[in-house]
Amino acid sequence: MHFDLLHTDSKSKARAGELHTDHGTIQTPIFMPVGTAGSVKGVHQHELKHDVNAQIILGNTYHLFLRPGTEVLKEAGGLHKFINWDRPILTDSGGYQVYSLSGSRNLDEEGVTFQSHIDGSRHKFTPERAMDIQRSIGADIIMAFDECTPYPCEYDYAKQSMHMTHRWLKRCFAQFEKNEPKYGYDQALFPIVQGSVYKDLRTESAETIASHDAIGNAIGGLSVGEPDEELYCMTDLVCSILPTEKPRYLMGVGTPVNLLECIAMGVDMFDCVMPSRNARHGMLFTSEGIINIRNKKWERDFSPIDPYGVSCVDHSYSKAYLRHLLRAKENLAIQIATLHNLSFYLWLVGEARQRILDGTFVEWKNAMVPKLNTRL
Repeated sequence: MHFDLLHTDSKSKARAGELHTDHGTIQTPIFMPVGTAGSVKGVHQHELKHDVNAQIILGNTYHLFLRPGTEVLKEAGGLHKFINWDRPILTDSGGYQVYSLSGSRNLDEEGVTFQSHIDGSRHKFTPERAMDIQRSIGADIIMAFDECTPYPCEYDYAKQSMHMTHRWLKRCFAQFEKNEPKYGYDQALFPIVQGSVYKDLRTESAETIASHDAIGNAIGGLSVGEPDEELYCMTDLVCSILPTEKPRYLMGVGTPVNLLECIAMGVDMFDCVMPSRNARHGMLFTSEGIINIRNKKWERDFSPIDPYGVSCVDHSYSKAYLRHLLRAKENLAIQIATLHNLSFYLWLVGEARQRILDGTFVEWKNAMVPKLNTRL
């Protein structure tokens, strides 16, 4: 696995590159649809590949460990074969789920003991076990086991947590290097920068992560409730430290505007549940702004969901029809809305890439951001 940085924008830090994996080449900047338990909700793998044009999807170690379990996945030949997906997969190590389960877990130097949200059973993740589970899942990109601190977070706690994440990272690399991939293709381990919203901690963490010389690096602990100003400040700071020749993955971010602003700072990879989750509640992202399709104003609007054809959804599906389907609680509503939002996100990062390559990114971004923030 390797990364080729093809072009950097002359008016910003935006980059266009290619991340080469054994399951295909990923053109960056890229957005990864979230398939937590081996499925992007409401969308077939065929549609993800041929309609949305997802180049890589994300699975989650915590959820896949609990169900269907690593033994089933090993017997199937790994997650790719289990879900019939022949493009790259990235797995989150479970650190974020540990953060979100703060009421039912115990954290210490060894790892995290947590209670299953399914049946209440108790399990323990250590850095070593997180590596072994992800090897068994078979992701192309494996994430280091870390603690995602909440926002707000006291400085002393953020510092203690960051140093523990760094100690865990050494254990992750030791375990990762001890074992070979199970399914005959290369896997890469990405470490994660932490440090909450404190500049000195983020600087120290970014320098520590860069020193490991991994194939790629991630920025975690953001998009957990902090204002956008803090998100952008920390992202810009970390991107200024992480090596330019390695891909940078900003975890769990975010809105279409967040994506464009962070691309301008040098981020290459994103994931977020927002396009699929919001679709299920009738919120659609378009090139002209945000639509709440449940509003009565769309009841007799027979125009396409996006006027400029940036969605893979058939133009014969109007706003009025989608509103009707959602109000009638038809399953097709979720499918159409999810396909639209995901394909819009993939269109957005694809267009950003093209603008970076042709030298018009900043002007295009500055024109797009006000529209993307507009509630229609």
